[in-house]
Amino acid sequence: MEQSLKYLRRSRELFVKLLDELSIEQINEKPPGFNNNIAWNFGHILVSTPALCYLRSGIDPGIQVPYLAKYQKGSKPEAFVSAQEIEELKKIAVSSIDNFEKDFRNNVFKTIPDPYPTATYGYVMDSIEEILTCCVAHESLHYGYAAAIKRALN
Repeated sequence: MEQSLKYLRRSRELFVKLLDELSIEQINEKPPGFNNNIAWNFGHILVSTPALCYLRSGIDPGIQVPYLAKYQKGSKPEAFVSAQEIEELKKIAVSSIDNFEKDFRNNVFKTIPDPYPTATYGYVMDSIEEILTCCVAHESLHYGYAAAIKRALN
């Protein structure tokens, strides 16, 4: 579990670094051949991980996930994302992992009430370790998309 959290934190650090290297216009640009932009990929990972860990698992179906509707699976970039929103998302990138780690240490995830498969991998996850491993893979995938978009912009 510690390794998964370590990689999740690191991938988010790298994502923030990527954002910091670009203008707000570049973060919002959708190059030819891509279905979304860097802003959407970043927002998407930040809503997907708590959605998978808390909502889909049945741990806390009432949890409020900021920006869920805007960045959830099936959404797409609809409007220009402001620099202010990007800064807020960067804060969420850190605070959401801190909150997850606190809940993990308090045994909130001891039992997963509703094991489920993801659409991406199709593997039924019935432990928080499996869910978090999936989240690491998912976030890495979207960081890779963002890096490819950045290369396409240059």
